[in-house]
Amino acid sequence: MNPDLLNLSSYRVLRVEDADGDYQIKAETLSPPGRCVHCGSIDLVGFGRREQWIRDLPIHGKRVGIAVDTRRFRCKSCGRTFYEPLPAVDDKRLMTTRLKTWLEKKSLRHPFSQLAEETGVGALTIRKVFDDYAQDLKDSLSFETPEVLGIDEVHLIRRSRAVFTNIPSCFVIEMLPDRNKTTVARYLADLPDKGRIRCVAIDMWRPYQDAARETLPGVPIVVDKFHVLKMANAALDTLRKTVGVTLPPEKRRSLMRYRHVLLKRFSDLNEVQRKRLDEWSRDFPALTKAHQAKEGFFDIYESSSRSEAVRRYKDWDADLDPEIRTTFGPLLTAFQNWEGSILAYFDHRVTKACTESSNNLIRAVQRMGRGYSFDVLRARILFARHGAHRMKPFRRPGFMGKNRLEDDRALGYELPSQTLNRRKSASEWTPQHFWI
Repeated sequence: MNPDLLNLSSYRVLRVEDADGDYQIKAETLSPPGRCVHCGSIDLVGFGRREQWIRDLPIHGKRVGIAVDTRRFRCKSCGRTFYEPLPAVDDKRLMTTRLKTWLEKKSLRHPFSQLAEETGVGALTIRKVFDDYAQDLKDSLSFETPEVLGIDEVHLIRRSRAVFTNIPSCFVIEMLPDRNKTTVARYLADLPDKGRIRCVAIDMWRPYQDAARETLPGVPIVVDKFHVLKMANAALDTLRKTVGVTLPPEKRRSLMRYRHVLLKRFSDLNEVQRKRLDEWSRDFPALTKAHQAKEGFFDIYESSSRSEAVRRYKDWDADLDPEIRTTFGPLLTAFQNWEGSILAYFDHRVTKACTESSNNLIRAVQRMGRGYSFDVLRARILFARHGAHRMKPFRRPGFMGKNRLEDDRALGYELPSQTLNRRKSASEWTPQHFWI
């Protein structure tokens, strides 16, 4: 066994045991303390020993426990006793500093239970390491107020949470415990450099609009166009369901199975899909009218200016067939109530696509583990982009670097997944491998 298995310069390895797949390493410090930690005197005598168990990084895919034979000393000058300080060991926990640093990075992206299984450290201890690291990141990081602010919500732990994103840079800058107007307004009021914000993108949730108007006076509010267009598709799909109720089961299932033909833009349909649409136009004239109305509403967002969009909407509203007007009632009402913010899109061309993408990533973080509190999820979402380890692109090592790489692998500092998945190139095989 490699006598320098630990690769810790301050320790001497005395014995290594492989116990049930884990390494138990007996070690001691190389240099005893030269002065009393209480008075600074150099007149010290030994006063016994004790064994301390320290957790370290996995080696060869096995968890590592270090039994350090810690010496106790008595100072002849002040008469007090003390144990020698252990180098490279965290001050708050019985683990090496390199293990703590590794856990800090990994805990932002991996479940605590998985890290506990891989290292032998308790999940509660890993949670405390994560909390301390998150607080350090919070104190050291500051998010710049964005020029385009996106406000949306995501449902986490049985409640809707307000999410704020920097749309140009596409990352989350804050997540609040709820989406109430008071909570949102308080956050917006405390933003530094509010003068940087040139517009705010929201969906049609009135508390967002009210909070933004109160705290950011004069800043344009833009309703996300995809939420408006979704209402046009929803109106068409509602009519499809209504028509399907009156049909025989076979035709109803066909209408449901190919509903995407109605919801796609006509210009995106292929020849087969257009033929099917023509067949439906003969059998379901009301559905055809609604489809044409949906297409006409989508065309409004192809306007080159706000004035052109206003003209197109008025023409679309005037041409809407009375037979399907009730179907598009929610869309007409929404446009009437939010007209200014909807039309503001044509002045700023801002959407919340990035915000919706961030919401999907937030849900993915939530699915990584169960039982996490809102504070843990919030810290992971906000700080994973800044605090987690980023993989460097692979570079073939040079002649000098190759020996260093092989030395590192000989020490075996890697997890089971890395040990099993790493493939050996022809240059890594030695004759002894062929006898395994």
